[in-house]
Amino acid sequence: MMKKPSVKCPICERPAQEATKPFCSDRCKQVDLNKWLSGHYSVPAVEEEFSESDITDLENSRILH
Repeated sequence: MMKKPSVKCPICERPAQEATKPFCSDRCKQVDLNKWLSGHYSVPAVEEEFSESDITDLENSRILH
């Protein structure tokens, strides 16, 4: 039987505990939450630029529906 690969805590890299997976402790869970809430982690956004014809098409589709 193959052994499951151990999951490491993304904060401190110690082995994750079943009760707090994927973290090793409640402390590391709180550290991670704080990083999200303080903006340390972010998902990059890409602004999409529209041409005049794209905007006209969008406006026309709203009028027709």
